[in-house]
Amino acid sequence: MATVMVVDDSPTLRAMIVEIMKEQRYEVVEAEDGLEAQEKIKAQCPDLIILDVVMPRMNGYELCRWVKGEPASQNVPVIMCTTKSEDFDIHWGKKQGVDAYITKPFDPAQLIATVKKLLP
Repeated sequence: MATVMVVDDSPTLRAMIVEIMKEQRYEVVEAEDGLEAQEKIKAQCPDLIILDVVMPRMNGYELCRWVKGEPASQNVPVIMCTTKSEDFDIHWGKKQGVDAYITKPFDPAQLIATVKKLLP
């Protein structure tokens, strides 16, 4: 069973994404911000990461850059799920190495399809 990490500082949105992933039979690890996610990734690397951009301590762009720069996690797919929907935001996310970019509010079916496309 694949493990999905959900990184979002909003408890409501994090819980919603966690529920969607659990319904799809994924194991889920949660983090409230980039620094907490970084520590959990060092302890046990997930198979996929869904992350927000705007978070305290370490934002999603910084976390994605770190994930893609670390040998142990560089091949882990990253889905950015955020309210930042301008073309520049999407372009910047892709420059950081994200594999997919979904804007909030999102359609759960779109998130599920994206996860299934990125996980073998």
